[in-house]
Amino acid sequence: MTHKNSGPTRVFKAAYYSYKGIVSAIKHEAAFRQELILAVVLLPLAFWLDVTKLERLALVATVVLVLVVELLNSGIEAVVDRVGVEHHELAGRAKDMGSAAVFLCLILTAFVWGTILFL
Repeated sequence: MTHKNSGPTRVFKAAYYSYKGIVSAIKHEAAFRQELILAVVLLPLAFWLDVTKLERLALVATVVLVLVVELLNSGIEAVVDRVGVEHHELAGRAKDMGSAAVFLCLILTAFVWGTILFL
């Protein structure tokens, strides 16, 4: 069985779909826009600060992790909202868990940045 999209074509299409996902998140998700603004400030700061390579890695990784988890959370919310607007316990649970994942990432980011900068 051969796949229609393989090799460079598959990579190009995957990159294009990823680009569309980021653009969609910027356009439709206020939380992602806010976290992206935070990333635009913190990522250059991580490279400006006089820290070790591992500390810089931790600073950058936690900020990027927030964006990744927010994208996943937004995807969960979009699917749940697509399925139906009526309240369902499982739908609410899925949305709450996605939100909790973002919150935990934000706490982790604050902890890592605070530890590296102030301890």
